[in-house]
Amino acid sequence: MQKGLQVMVTTTTRDGRSSESKASRGRRGISACRMLKLRLMVRGLGIALILSAALAATRANVEAQEQASLRQFALRAESPQFWGLFERDAKLATVAGGFGFTEGPVWDEEGYVWVSDETLNKVFRVYSDGHREEMISLGDPDGNAYDQQHRLLDCASVLRAIIRLSSDGKSYAIVADRYDGKKFNSPNDVVLGPDGAIYFTDPTLDLVAGEKQEIPFQGVYRINSKGVVQLLTKDLSQPNGLAFSPDGKHFYVDDSEKRNIRVYDVNPDGTLAHGRIFGEEPGGPKQGVPDGMKVDVQGNLFVTGPEGIWVWNSEGRHLGTVVIPEQPANLAWGGKDYGTLYITATTSVYRLQTKTHGFVPYLAH
Repeated sequence: MQKGLQVMVTTTTRDGRSSESKASRGRRGISACRMLKLRLMVRGLGIALILSAALAATRANVEAQEQASLRQFALRAESPQFWGLFERDAKLATVAGGFGFTEGPVWDEEGYVWVSDETLNKVFRVYSDGHREEMISLGDPDGNAYDQQHRLLDCASVLRAIIRLSSDGKSYAIVADRYDGKKFNSPNDVVLGPDGAIYFTDPTLDLVAGEKQEIPFQGVYRINSKGVVQLLTKDLSQPNGLAFSPDGKHFYVDDSEKRNIRVYDVNPDGTLAHGRIFGEEPGGPKQGVPDGMKVDVQGNLFVTGPEGIWVWNSEGRHLGTVVIPEQPANLAWGGKDYGTLYITATTSVYRLQTKTHGFVPYLAH
C-alpha cells in the first residue's frame, strides 16, 4: 500500500449488514465532530457579522439622531437694537468640526484661530479653510488670550496654572500657579486688563478628580507685571468668563452656577469695587450656562449661555440671542476688521459675520 493511504476495514454482521471497525468509526466520529465545529464556526461568524452590521447601523442611527437633534441657527431679537449688530440674513459658517470639546478661541492676524480642545488635551491652530495644526499637548487646556507682547496665555486646568506659550507654540512657561502658597483650583478663563495686567477666573469646574482643593473659595485674580498674584473677589460661586469695557472702567464676570453676570467698577490700581448683578441667563439643565464672553467697541456684551450667545447692551438690557446648533463655550473677535465672531461650540468651530467690531484688549492696550 502507498504510504498514507487509509483502508476502511468492514465486517459482516449476522443479519448481513456491514460494520466498520472501532477505529474506522472513531475516525468518522472525529471527522463529524470537526464538521460540526466548522459549521458552528461559520454560523458564529455569520452571527458576528450580523451583530457588527447591526451595531454599525445603530451607531449610524445615533449619529443621525444627534445631527437631527442639533438646534437650528437663528437670530432671535429681543430689541430692535439687535439688528444694529447683525444682518437679518446672516449665515453661520462651520470652520472646522470633529473636535472633542472646543474652548479658548483667539484670532491671529496671520489668518488662524487658536483653539483649545479639553477632551483631546491639545491646543490647535485652526485655519479658515478648516485645516488644523496641532501645536502642543496640555492637560485640559481652557481659555486663552494674547498678552501685550502677542504671546498666548492659557488656563491650564490640569497644571492648575496660568501658562505662557513660546513663540512657536511648542513649549510653555508657568506664569503663576499659586495664591498665598496654595495651588489654584482650575484656572478657567483669562483676559488682558487695561493696565496690562493678567486677570483670570479660578473656579473648581475642572479641578482634577482626586486632587485636593487648597484654596477654600473660587476667586478672580490679577497678576501684575512682576508676577504677583492678587485676589480681587471671591463673591462668585463658579466664576467663568470675564471681560473689560472698552474704556476700562467696568469689569464683567459671569457665574456658571448662579447663571448670572456681575459687573464691577475698576479702580485706578486695578482692584474692583461695587460689585452688582448685571444680568441673568436662566435656562434648562441641558441648555448651557454663562461661560465665555467678549465685548464690542460699542460696549455691548456677547456672552455664551443657554442655547447660544446672549447679546447685552452696556446698560444690562438683553438685546437678543444668537442660537448656535451646538452649545458654545467661548468666542473671539477676528477677521481683517475684527467684525467676525469665531465661536467654539462643543465639537466645532463656527464663524459669524456681524455689523459691529470687536474690542480686542491686546491691540487696545
